[in-house]
Amino acid sequence: MQRLIDNYRRFRETAFREHRDLYDALVAQGQSPRAMIIGCSDSRVDPAILFGTAPGEVFVVRNVANLVPPYAPSADYHGTSAAVEFAVRSLKVEHVIVLGHARCGGIAALLDDASGLGDDFIRPWMRIAAPARERALAEAARAGLDPHRCCEREAIKVSLANLRGFPWIAERVAAGTLDLHGWYFDLETGELLRLGDGGFVPV
Repeated sequence: MQRLIDNYRRFRETAFREHRDLYDALVAQGQSPRAMIIGCSDSRVDPAILFGTAPGEVFVVRNVANLVPPYAPSADYHGTSAAVEFAVRSLKVEHVIVLGHARCGGIAALLDDASGLGDDFIRPWMRIAAPARERALAEAARAGLDPHRCCEREAIKVSLANLRGFPWIAERVAAGTLDLHGWYFDLETGELLRLGDGGFVPV
């Protein structure tokens, strides 16, 4: 804990002071990021570090396994959906990126049906990616691929499909004012892949 406090003090004396004009502008004018990243809570995969973003540049929400639930308005709590709505409808971002990664613990637990997976919140949450699990197991068996990597990438596709189910996202995509992207960070090699018509390819 002391390390965090020490790092904060260093930040305030260096980066915050050096970029005071930027912070003052963000306070006075508010944020206007052009992109949103939906990433995993995994401590090894920080979008700000990966992409070297400045304050105010990217709107980020992180959750277990970088999942987007289906569009389902209700009285329940919808943290990720609320963040997506704010980014798209209020901030009017032009890009939404679903950022998955290798060695994802949530995906591994889903795929292996790990007994240690929490029943209160994690297991129900990971059911969002159930279609990814089924497709990954089938693809891995057919092509002799690593089922974990297959599932991590298939989960990105599930989240993108769910995003398209939000009516105000579908409208903006159809109008050409919003683009959806699927990216995959290979934690082992440092390589970034993006989803195209032919699958995931290096950027």
